[in-house]
Amino acid sequence: MKAVPGAGVGARGASGPQFGLINLLKAGAAQLIVLHHLAFYGPMSDHVRPLLPGLIGWLSDSARIAVQVFLVIGGFLAAKSLSPAGVPGFDTPLTAIWRRYVKLAPPFLVATLVAAVASTLASEWMTHHSISPPPTLRQLGAHGLLMHGVLGYSSISAGAWYVAIDFQLYALVVAALWLAGWVAGPRLRHWLMPVLTTLGMAFSLLYFNLDSDWDNWAIYFFGSYGLGLMAWWAGDPARKPGAVFLLLVMMLLPALAALMVEFRSRIALALVVACALYLFGRVKAGGHGLLWTPVHWLGRISYSVFLIHFPVCLLVNAAFTRFAPADPLWQGLGMLTAWGVSLLAGDVFHHWVELPLGRVVQSATLELRPALLGHTITARRVAQSNVR
Repeated sequence: MKAVPGAGVGARGASGPQFGLINLLKAGAAQLIVLHHLAFYGPMSDHVRPLLPGLIGWLSDSARIAVQVFLVIGGFLAAKSLSPAGVPGFDTPLTAIWRRYVKLAPPFLVATLVAAVASTLASEWMTHHSISPPPTLRQLGAHGLLMHGVLGYSSISAGAWYVAIDFQLYALVVAALWLAGWVAGPRLRHWLMPVLTTLGMAFSLLYFNLDSDWDNWAIYFFGSYGLGLMAWWAGDPARKPGAVFLLLVMMLLPALAALMVEFRSRIALALVVACALYLFGRVKAGGHGLLWTPVHWLGRISYSVFLIHFPVCLLVNAAFTRFAPADPLWQGLGMLTAWGVSLLAGDVFHHWVELPLGRVVQSATLELRPALLGHTITARRVAQSNVR
């Protein structure tokens, strides 16, 4: 399975109560992903491995399943924003998909260009397989469309695949809500989406997720994402106990069946996270205190850390390879330095790239909407006059 986390799923703003468990999970999973890439790509970790073989081995392999935390949280928050009660129907699917794209893509493209520059700079100090060749225009264009994996282009930065998958999964849920709204009658209104989600999870976990050839497509990961959707809907306090019990059964059965067919630690983790979100995912935590202040900070900048940490780690690796002794203690210090600088760079990227770009794109989108709406109305009137 590919490694890296994930995409910016927010748990409210910096002020006021926030979803404490979500930020705690995001903060912890993001650190594991940074450390995973430090251990997996080296070369600093290659020197540290003889000193700490167990730790480096675990970080370079098993720690990658932390990405499941982001997949489940992504589904949980998608259900919250798109259909809190699990009711089908969506009036503006293309608008919702476009908003998700402009939330993910602009900072991702900036980070991708930074990664390309970092690879060029790092190649001056070291030769290593983690350094990507200069990207082509087509490769950059495929990244811009968030379709690089589907189109067969290699990722310029570790984790680029996740941004594309997050976008696919979100668009898939929006499309399902829109289509289900056309066929759902009064009796199916409150159950059609949970049933479709359960079926999608079953197909994903029992077939597609067993074949890594599908790992560039949303269906490979929908089992984990669907667990997050179901966890939100089952945790709705307005539901009757019988309905909650049925939703929990629908959530658990595909995952448990999949683990019986072939145990996968990543699916087991996703199931545990989904159960935790069902129990405590809606609980708000204060924004201050010795514990919650750093947790909320790390959760808030997790997407930016995810985007920018790889070029940072690449440059620190190159610097310690070129200027520091090939000693486990020195190289271990390099790994800790890369980790710390990644967090600082993530904070800078969040405040100076992610947030400003979001405001600019949102403003431009709002300015375009009246023109687009006018064209739509004009086209509709022309079509009606032609019919007459």
